[in-house]
Amino acid sequence: MVDNEHIVTSFDDELSDLAQKIAEMGGLAEQQLTDSVSALSRRDQALAQRVIASDQRMDQIQRNVEDAATQMIVRRQPMAQDLREIMASIHIANDLERVGDLSKNTAKRVFAVEGNFAPNSLVTGVEHIAEMSFAQLKNVLDAYSTRNLESAHTVWARDDEIDAMYTSLFRELLTYMMEDPRNITFCTHLLFCAKNIERIGDHATNIAETIHYLITGVALTEERPKKDTTSVTPVAFPNAEGQESDAKS
Repeated sequence: MVDNEHIVTSFDDELSDLAQKIAEMGGLAEQQLTDSVSALSRRDQALAQRVIASDQRMDQIQRNVEDAATQMIVRRQPMAQDLREIMASIHIANDLERVGDLSKNTAKRVFAVEGNFAPNSLVTGVEHIAEMSFAQLKNVLDAYSTRNLESAHTVWARDDEIDAMYTSLFRELLTYMMEDPRNITFCTHLLFCAKNIERIGDHATNIAETIHYLITGVALTEERPKKDTTSVTPVAFPNAEGQESDAKS
């Protein structure tokens, strides 16, 4: 009996350690997102470099999660809820690692835009979509730590709001580029940054789906709400005669 209690306690400690690793990754992911956008808006190369460097830590924790989870599966041969806990930690760690990569890629754009014509007002839209993605990421991590199914569903349902904001920003930046050719280079970089941040919102939604499976044992099979229409947005470009012609982005 004592041995069984010891085994259960030890297993609980290992699950707790996994959760702590996820919490550390989550905190780091939130910081990377915030710092990458701040570095972009302020053209702060030193801060951008810190974001890039911090990604090594994110990668290392993700590897630690996978290693620990694999060892637990081999040693413990868990079933049902315990197995879902372990598998959820792997999936969430993978999503958070991707969030780190996307923030790192945004930080790298800080060096690319150096010296380009860039009114500060152009960055405002990126800051807004980053605020929403940050809120989604924070809320879904809170939902994971508290095992709150309703909160996870709220994050999942709001994915279309980020998509709609990205589509609006996409059109706005295209307008700036057509109005003033000096904006083209900088706005192109902003479009890549905005897409990175929109994808972070997608990873938050992935985590929400993982939480649903973790708690219920059933996959969330409903179609994810999406409002990113940039792949089919008609864009008017001047033709050789100076008239506008329609093309799809």
